Amino acid sequence: MEVVRGFALTLAVLTAVVVIRTVTFPSYQTSPPECKTTDPDFIPADKERLARFTSAIQFQTVSYERGVGTPQELAKIVQFIQESFPTIHGSPMVRRDVVGNYSLLYRVEGSDASLQPYMLASHLDVVPITEEANWEAPPFSGQLKDGHIYGRGTIDAKHSLMGSLEALEFLLSRGHQPKRTLYLAFGHDEETGGHFGAKVIGDVLTQRGEKIAFILDEGSPVGDGLAPGVSKLLALVSVAEKGFLQLRLVVNEEGGHASMPRSESAIGILSKAISKLEDNPHPNMFGTGPEARMMEYVATEMTLPYRILASNLWLFSPLVAYVYSRKPQTNAFARTTTALTRFNAGVKDNVISPEAVAVIDHRIHPMSSVEEVMEFDRKVINDPRVKLNVINNRPPSPTSPYGKDSPTYMMLQETIQQIYPDALVTPTFMVANTDTRHYLNLSSAIYRFNPYVMTPSDLPRFHGVNERISVQNYERVMNFYYHLIMNMDKTLELKRHGHEDEL
Repeated sequence: MEVVRGFALTLAVLTAVVVIRTVTFPSYQTSPPECKTTDPDFIPADKERLARFTSAIQFQTVSYERGVGTPQELAKIVQFIQESFPTIHGSPMVRRDVVGNYSLLYRVEGSDASLQPYMLASHLDVVPITEEANWEAPPFSGQLKDGHIYGRGTIDAKHSLMGSLEALEFLLSRGHQPKRTLYLAFGHDEETGGHFGAKVIGDVLTQRGEKIAFILDEGSPVGDGLAPGVSKLLALVSVAEKGFLQLRLVVNEEGGHASMPRSESAIGILSKAISKLEDNPHPNMFGTGPEARMMEYVATEMTLPYRILASNLWLFSPLVAYVYSRKPQTNAFARTTTALTRFNAGVKDNVISPEAVAVIDHRIHPMSSVEEVMEFDRKVINDPRVKLNVINNRPPSPTSPYGKDSPTYMMLQETIQQIYPDALVTPTFMVANTDTRHYLNLSSAIYRFNPYVMTPSDLPRFHGVNERISVQNYERVMNFYYHLIMNMDKTLELKRHGHEDEL
């Protein structure tokens, strides 16, 4: 009887705590003044600006593989940019450098040299075209159709390239000099690693001794229907990137004629190793990184069941972790993932192969490391005959500061909610990589965000067929960058809550 009473008391206490936390959980959202089309400094997507954007799409600046791109097209778009923005290129406040032959680095001199500069980044290149016959408009046409601009690069990432330039052109044409020095950095080979573009830009800034207050590059979007339990738009600001580790697994055994097989073969041994890796995924790390904050920052706006979970991750984190692990899209945020991408063996139907080779691609959770992943794989395989050779690797990026104690994050949140006043802003991390990998030594505050709306049906367009952006979205992009530049004139102050605020 005492056990039953004890259990009932414990359950009652837990229930009370859950209810209280759900009701009193704090909001992390802000309500800055909205950017309106009637504002005197609103940037409309008029014919001239749309014409410049569609022209930029028509340059076929494709990157195929490391060091292999389209230099003639890159040279054309570099010239096009110079001719299209006369105020920028004629301003004595602006220094323009062509870096690594085709990448662009602009420095816009601020009026207050005591303020640390910041940087807005994008890239000139795009991925190759796939399934051209299935496109609703030619992939390099920039065609305007049903309120959308079609073409490769519209959402990755010529929207931010042209949008940030349009914002700066508009600002300078109004006679405004920013208080804080601003860099614009546009690499030309991001899609193949940025080794000849962003890396060189990073080296140039390092040689100049620059330290950057914060960096904004392409990244996660404003989601519409991308998160369960959230009916509002959800602006996802990536504060970190996953790392990666590509391993070649090799087994060498005695070969021979198929008529006289040994008890084990190279193919069999390697197959067992692969099965072990797939049957034993890396530990679920939900709650150790930004993925948990992604829920908590929008908890107060979620439907009740999700609100209860998000407000009480101290209790429900294991349940949420399990749910995350059930789908590939969310599992990628919960752990280091393991993907078998190649398996090669055999030379003839009646010959036992002396060698079997497989390639594993790991995407490393921000709270893990290359060394931990390697050690985990070795323990799971537990077979010295399977040799693990590193093909390539990159550790996860550091996690940038976020939340109300980070003035740079809050400035970015304020700008987002000026453009999207009904949107919720929350931190997350990228499962893919950007040019920011080459800028890590320049700043401790690096964010990855695309200021346009994407629905679940839009996601396959990224690097896929019928890539497009709506005119309204492109208009929002231009105004986002304009307001961000204006907001950065303010002093970045750390605002802390103290008990004296309540007196």
